[in-house]
Amino acid sequence: MNEEANEKYFDGKWYTHPNIKSPLIAGFITTVSFVLLYFNFIDKNIGNVLYVIAIIYGGYHWAFEGLNELLKEKKVGIEILMLCATVGSSFIGMLNEAALLVFLYGFAEGLEEYTYSKTKASIKKLLNLVPTKARVIDTNNKEKEILAEELKIGDIFIVRPGEIIPTDGVILKGKSSINEATITGESVPVEKKEGIKVFAGTLSLDGLLEVRVTENFKNNTISKIINLVQEAQEQKSKSQLFIEKFGNIYSPIILAVSIFIILACLMFHTHDSFIGIKQAITFLVAASPCALIISMPVATAAGIGRAGRNGVLIKGGMHLENLGKVKVFAFDKTGTLTKGKPIVTDLISLSNEQDILSIAYSVEKFSQHPLAKAVVEKALEENIKTFDIQDFISIAGMGVKAKVNNRNIYIGKEKMFSENMFSKEAVSKIQNLKEEGKSLMVIGDDEQLIGIIGFRDEIKASAKETITKLKSMGIEVTMLTGDNETTAQIYANELGISKVIANLKPEDKTRIIGELEEKYNTVAMVGDGINDAPALARATIGIAMGVAGTDAAIEAADIALMSDDLKKLIYAVELGKKSNAISIQNVIFSILVLLILIPSSLFSLISVTFSVAAHEISELLAVANGLRVGKEKLVYES
Repeated sequence: MNEEANEKYFDGKWYTHPNIKSPLIAGFITTVSFVLLYFNFIDKNIGNVLYVIAIIYGGYHWAFEGLNELLKEKKVGIEILMLCATVGSSFIGMLNEAALLVFLYGFAEGLEEYTYSKTKASIKKLLNLVPTKARVIDTNNKEKEILAEELKIGDIFIVRPGEIIPTDGVILKGKSSINEATITGESVPVEKKEGIKVFAGTLSLDGLLEVRVTENFKNNTISKIINLVQEAQEQKSKSQLFIEKFGNIYSPIILAVSIFIILACLMFHTHDSFIGIKQAITFLVAASPCALIISMPVATAAGIGRAGRNGVLIKGGMHLENLGKVKVFAFDKTGTLTKGKPIVTDLISLSNEQDILSIAYSVEKFSQHPLAKAVVEKALEENIKTFDIQDFISIAGMGVKAKVNNRNIYIGKEKMFSENMFSKEAVSKIQNLKEEGKSLMVIGDDEQLIGIIGFRDEIKASAKETITKLKSMGIEVTMLTGDNETTAQIYANELGISKVIANLKPEDKTRIIGELEEKYNTVAMVGDGINDAPALARATIGIAMGVAGTDAAIEAADIALMSDDLKKLIYAVELGKKSNAISIQNVIFSILVLLILIPSSLFSLISVTFSVAAHEISELLAVANGLRVGKEKLVYES
């Protein structure tokens, strides 16, 4: 692949990529020419002109790439071999064969470059997670707006409620509930106060903060995530060099043998130099690995197209191939195995109050806290009445307060209330909720606790069936989460996952994926959050949840599920296995063809026409077999 092309970002439709569009047009011209000649609608010379146009237009990109590699790096790549085969076929009058070679090889090369350039362009979208400007306090104790990238270690900046934190720092003044979903993947905010670190890209919900910079813009959390993604993608690209290594060995040998044949024939048939050239061309055509080159791309292209129609976006043939080899699946929890959104599960009365949900709804409808939104949704579902309230106040890091029917109502964390207000029953109920892995809010007035509302992130309907099926296929399953150990284990037990690793940061997930890859060789990581992006990129196969997933996770991943149905993972694995089986059949068949044709051409047992015909048939058979990937229905196909 052209290194210069690697640096160009492409964000259009696959068929508009210049290195795909030109071979597609060449293929169209070749087909038209063949049909017109077959039915004698045009003269042979006109048909040959059309073939030449197709060859030049469809092959100029990779031909110049091969020549450039030869001249600058002194390396005979597979492009040179294909070029020689094309020129050789043209020289002996088989222009239709040459045009077909150009189309098949050019299309496969174009798809590879498209996938790479698309992935490269996506990484920069991570930078949009951080505000471009920040308000710093200058030496005169006045606020001044500067570019976020100009922040230096030791600077003090202001974060108001509802604003995103521009870089990593430590809180000097104030407290707030911080939504750290961008970093930890957890939707429930974390209370932050003086002396506690905050991270770039996280959202301050309710408090005014003064923060001292501990990391400049280039080294903050989001920037580190970007670097981790880039490094992981570089590691992954090294595992995709097999075809190039094969070409670097195979191509020079075939080219050298061709030259040797010409020289040998010139020595022993000095009266007819054409014999040597013809013999060398016969060998070049016979040894040209056309069917071998397209044997895997055809099967994977058919599989990728089929997967797309069934809601599974696979970004390249390598990833479909790896799906068929995967040994372990690592799952993020929140937003992947669960819906990523808290719902009300418990309404517990601690007094004679019967309107717990009504009171909570009346107050919390003014709050932006995720738990407050869950209360509102529950109340709307049950058509709960609302009370008039006055004097609504958000208490940073604690909860909210308002007057309901001239009574002060407090809703929030346990520490919002004095210890003597908690009866044994209240303590027991709260402990039970925590042991069940639930979040909670306490409701009370100036004198007593009124009730408790429990919340839980709901497990996706398809999660347990998916885990069970993957395990039955002999695939290990691991949960990687930023949640605490207790909560993570509760969810894992319900899902049937035996291995759980909790309290993880993005870099921890990436490290563990590396360890799993060393042990199992082929690892799939499934996630949805920005915090999952480095692990998705580091894994052999990164799989993002398309609907709930962030752009960063989707772009960093190799595969995106366009729906939240996790059973699509089973379908994708089955498709990968089927694609691999057919690809292996094609590879074995193609090698057998070469093992027959190469010796036959060397010993003059076959003619050029027979060699070309054999290649034509082998290519058609490889294509036909590969297309089977896109036809036979699978168990979990929708």
